[in-house]
Amino acid sequence: MSARERGALTLRLARPDEAQRVIAFLDEHWGEKHPLVHIPELFEFYYWPFGPDGPLQFAVAEQDGRLAAVAGYIRANRLDPPDIWISILSAAKYATGSGLELLAAMRCLTHARQVACNNIRPKVMPLYAFAGFTTGRVAHYYRLADRAVYRIARVADKNIPPAAGSAVLRRLPAETDLLSCGYTPNEAHRPYKDLWYLARRYYRYPFQKYDVWGIVENGAVGALLVTRCIPVNETAVLRVVDYTGAPAAFAALGTAIGRLMAECGAEYADCYCAGMPKAAMAAAGFCARSEADANIIPNYLTPPLYENTEYYYFTWDPENFTLFKADGDQDRPNLSVE
Repeated sequence: MSARERGALTLRLARPDEAQRVIAFLDEHWGEKHPLVHIPELFEFYYWPFGPDGPLQFAVAEQDGRLAAVAGYIRANRLDPPDIWISILSAAKYATGSGLELLAAMRCLTHARQVACNNIRPKVMPLYAFAGFTTGRVAHYYRLADRAVYRIARVADKNIPPAAGSAVLRRLPAETDLLSCGYTPNEAHRPYKDLWYLARRYYRYPFQKYDVWGIVENGAVGALLVTRCIPVNETAVLRVVDYTGAPAAFAALGTAIGRLMAECGAEYADCYCAGMPKAAMAAAGFCARSEADANIIPNYLTPPLYENTEYYYFTWDPENFTLFKADGDQDRPNLSVE
């Protein structure tokens, strides 16, 4: 059927009763069974956060009575309008351009203030730019512990910048600790992550445990740091997966992160992020890994894959935009679907 013979696209939000229809479309057009839709705990966590009686967080493009494209999205807050991350986008070959058209309509369909995506393929970045998004590389920062031998990192250039800072961390071990500590997220940040999102993401995630730290300012929690200590090969890696403070204020975390590294026995700490000043990361003791870096700081750890990994992103509004490893559907275990 030619483009002229095809009907116009209908762009809309999916209905809750269309979950199996969306999954069947992804099975046919994604190329393989995707763990985010075939592992029930992940599907419900990301796309049905309010339960099966709530909205199914997919938008669809329909043409001539059949699906042409689908886009799954994740809310960063409960606001109306929300901020969202695009999680999965797939289009049928018989509907050329439908995926990009659906993506361009996501702000209107969801009434979102901010639409962003963590982890896009670099070869399609020009298409996202054409659709009006700002694209870029997710920076990868790392901080080596001073060791004679590294079991995970491959260190050709042992550069350990000095780190300082007077920030104080308070562990928030339970969701009730987060909700009662007096912390109020800053709505100027984009995406804005409210307490509903933060509590779900870091205390109710079905497969991984996180350490949530309140950053104490003048006796009160003014920001959050989220880490994950990963034991591997008789050593460990400290992963900084989220930070909710002012980007420049990360500079004050150098001493505190050094203590966390020592407590978990980490040979290095790393942080994938965008929108963070390089000077603030350097003041906290982090080096910026370039794409041609001589050092290898593995991203995949279970089991270790001894190579550097690049990530790319897009955002609708780059103003006040920050992104971290755990945003969207990232920082999840590598689970297979049979």
